[in-house]
Amino acid sequence: MHKIIFFLFFMGVFPFAVEAEDDVENFADKWQARATRTQAKQPKWSVPMVAPFPMLAQVYRTDFTRQITPTGAQNWNLGTGKGFNLIPFANTQVDILTPGYLLRGDGNLDGFGDVAFLAKYRFLSANEQHGNYIMSGAVGWTLPTGSHKNGATTAVITPTLLAGKGFGRFAVMTSLGGGLPTSDARTNGRTIHANTVAQYHLGKYFWPEVEFNTTSYLGGARDGKTQTFITPGLMVGKFVLRPESAKSRMGVAAGVAFQTALTNFHTYNNAVVVSLRFGF
Repeated sequence: MHKIIFFLFFMGVFPFAVEAEDDVENFADKWQARATRTQAKQPKWSVPMVAPFPMLAQVYRTDFTRQITPTGAQNWNLGTGKGFNLIPFANTQVDILTPGYLLRGDGNLDGFGDVAFLAKYRFLSANEQHGNYIMSGAVGWTLPTGSHKNGATTAVITPTLLAGKGFGRFAVMTSLGGGLPTSDARTNGRTIHANTVAQYHLGKYFWPEVEFNTTSYLGGARDGKTQTFITPGLMVGKFVLRPESAKSRMGVAAGVAFQTALTNFHTYNNAVVVSLRFGF
């Protein structure tokens, strides 16, 4: 009797389990197909090592940064506030940026940084065959979740305009944005971020680049000061992980860059950045 009951229960539940599994697979397939269609309408440039980028990407990214302060101390950031870049809708990217962990050699306490989110919308674009350009807008939201003062003292909204133009294998990307604290802006200060990237596609896998990363401070303890870094770097990839599948988007890329301060004022002298990316 119990075997009959088990059989009837299995036959009743199994179709729902199969249907649920099919729904999950269909959802994943549709998501991946939408991401592929969306990215096919934009240039296939490599995501820069440091600067914000105008393209839409679907990748998990983790960076490791070692900074040398003006006093000679070494500060490490494990993760560097990167995380998931997702393409949930056409022309749209949503980021979930997990906090990095800071190992402080400057006498301050170690701890996690801030959690952040970002939404990006691509206004216009064309791939290499139809114009080789792109323009996007983004809004970031940083939450003051850092431990032991390893983050912002208040939430910060960061609107950014991003654009790029390609010339064969050479591309130039630029961005302009600002960090706007949601409270006590006079004390916390505002920031203006400007970045320019010159990138070249060498062979199949190599992407040498040079970046100029500038931050200007308005209000707060650093009012009126500006720092600029030059950042040469090299990205390698992406290497496809499942070449036998024509629809697979899985791949891995890695890169390294070295920042050097160009201005008299700078919060650190130089930095080494190592980046790992897992596309999906």
